[in-house]
Amino acid sequence: MVEPNEDNTAWRRVLRREMVARRAALSDAEHAGLSARIVEQLLAALPTPRVFAFCWPIKHEPDVRAVVESWAVRGAQAALPVVMAEDTPLAFRLWTPEMVLEMDRYGIPTPTSGDFVVPDMMLLPLNGFDAAGYRLGYGGGYFDRTLAALSPRPLAVGVGFEVNRLASIRPEVHDQRLDWIVTEAGAVRLAA
Repeated sequence: MVEPNEDNTAWRRVLRREMVARRAALSDAEHAGLSARIVEQLLAALPTPRVFAFCWPIKHEPDVRAVVESWAVRGAQAALPVVMAEDTPLAFRLWTPEMVLEMDRYGIPTPTSGDFVVPDMMLLPLNGFDAAGYRLGYGGGYFDRTLAALSPRPLAVGVGFEVNRLASIRPEVHDQRLDWIVTEAGAVRLAA
């Protein structure tokens, strides 16, 4: 891992934009088909969680909301992340499809009411990722802070498109490693 420095920060800033552009280049049909394959991989590879957090898809991320219904039938509860304050870990509110969501300060649909829960699994969007199990997010550090703070730590499952696979994200000391990476090409459990 590298220590944070200006060169790495600038490199990651450019890379984040490139990763979003790669997803944006997918047609609507390609995006829907790849998202459906990711949901199939999730259902085939992972145990049904008790409470799982997922992210509302933004910036052309995979849409894995179909997993909610499949796991709910098996007794799982879904939760969405809530930003409580800058530079703090996320909180999670239970979510059902009937709930009204409001845009948070980042433009992400978020529940404004409901019970707070602690997930035993988190489905994390992969803006970019590498085979070592590190994810490139959008630079806020929310998921890294959350994974570092929760005890016991939930199963961290990165969900993304193969088009966003990188040789390395140049992980920094604060970056939290994933337990699984799931793409349309398959699900990989990373060694501890």
